[in-house]
Amino acid sequence: MPELNSFPTQEKGRFYLSQGGTETEIMYKHGFDLPHFAVFPLLDNPAALSKLRDMFRSYLDVVAKYKMCALMGGLDYRASPDWGKLLGYSPKSLADANLQAIAFLKEVAKEYISDIPKVMIQGLLGPRKDAYRLNETITVNEAEDYHSVQLTTLKKANVDLALAITFNNIPEAIGAAKAASKLNVPLAISLTLDSNSKLISGPSLAEAIIRIDKETFQSPAFYLINCSHPVEYEPAIEPAEWMQRIRGVRPNASKMDKLALYQIGHLEDGNPKELGTFCGDLAKRYPHMDIWGGCCGTWDKHLDAIAMNILAAHK
Repeated sequence: MPELNSFPTQEKGRFYLSQGGTETEIMYKHGFDLPHFAVFPLLDNPAALSKLRDMFRSYLDVVAKYKMCALMGGLDYRASPDWGKLLGYSPKSLADANLQAIAFLKEVAKEYISDIPKVMIQGLLGPRKDAYRLNETITVNEAEDYHSVQLTTLKKANVDLALAITFNNIPEAIGAAKAASKLNVPLAISLTLDSNSKLISGPSLAEAIIRIDKETFQSPAFYLINCSHPVEYEPAIEPAEWMQRIRGVRPNASKMDKLALYQIGHLEDGNPKELGTFCGDLAKRYPHMDIWGGCCGTWDKHLDAIAMNILAAHK
């Protein structure tokens, strides 16, 4: 069996910054409708395409300002078979949309080739069902079959990383990891926690990571936490061995409960300065964390505050 492709391991002084919440930014701030919360159909809309390009430039400007590396993605969260079918895409047109999304990111990144030390491109695997509701019946084998479709396309697109993001169900995470391992695609898993500081399916963060690692022989490259504000994820964090597998967080801007936030109908951007301080404090306590970014309600001003505090924590 060939050696598994891998994402770079931690290196002292190197930090990655991902983008913020692409969906909430383009939808609430710039007024573009997102049926089924899908961004990738906007790539066929010239006005939206121009705005997306400006958005990603503002994010990359922050990366360049702080001389960080970019871990860039954010357009293909819903670009998997069930969601594609709901949006009217055939299997071929969905694969083409995935490729188009990655090509767009690479195109924008070229503008910063002399300003950013390294740009890594990631494809996003969203859950098969809505991230805020539990798919109680999905099995490991079903998840493996399902996510292998998008992973096959992401391999063709030659992404640096596939990120299974906003996952809340252990069997689905295991299945995605098994699919990525078989396809030789480096994959990380980003878990989301609810207001009880647990996965919506019930396990604690520790239980989820330990079980996924055990059943996949630690095939995930690493773990993240996303779509959770610090008030949600902080109670789940502890100085234990499994914490070394978490390389960072991508927090929500707002402290609001996720279901309420999802239904509010406008951008809730919280307190960027406070969010940056929370992240800086986490970085001081866990200096191995090197991947940061944002989720719902965040973009350049939040990323600027986060980046500033992360670098200050490592001085």
